[in-house]
Amino acid sequence: MKAAVGYASQPKDMDPRSTEAWALAEASRRLMAAARIIDDAGESLRAALILNQRLWSIFQASLIDPGNELPKEIRDNVLALSVLMDRHIMQRLADLDGSKIQPIIDINRAIAEGLSMTPPADSAQPAAPRSTEAPLVGSQARPVMNVTA
Repeated sequence: MKAAVGYASQPKDMDPRSTEAWALAEASRRLMAAARIIDDAGESLRAALILNQRLWSIFQASLIDPGNELPKEIRDNVLALSVLMDRHIMQRLADLDGSKIQPIIDINRAIAEGLSMTPPADSAQPAAPRSTEAPLVGSQARPVMNVTA
């Protein structure tokens, strides 16, 4: 198996939120690619699921860090979502059924999309999508879940 072939490397000079969004999108992409491989006894899917588990474990550790600046309600909601992700990922690791990974992909994508939104200056305004073409270099954006591993 050539695991590294076709996998994108992290773009350089991204702000923390963009890095987190990229990590979730890449994890979803790897899951989808692995689910299409049928001749490796599920090893590609297992590797992609383990990557997802590690990513969500990093998020969990960051969310319970006393220095995390997210509002408590958001932290609690994302932590609850992470427990759901743990359950889904563990079930798929147990059965290696690539036809049942869509909930994991959907949650990864939804969180990535939310991280890709520019926080509104005024809370009365809806968030605007952030450009994915030119990452903010040296921006003052703070990480949401601190994916720096």
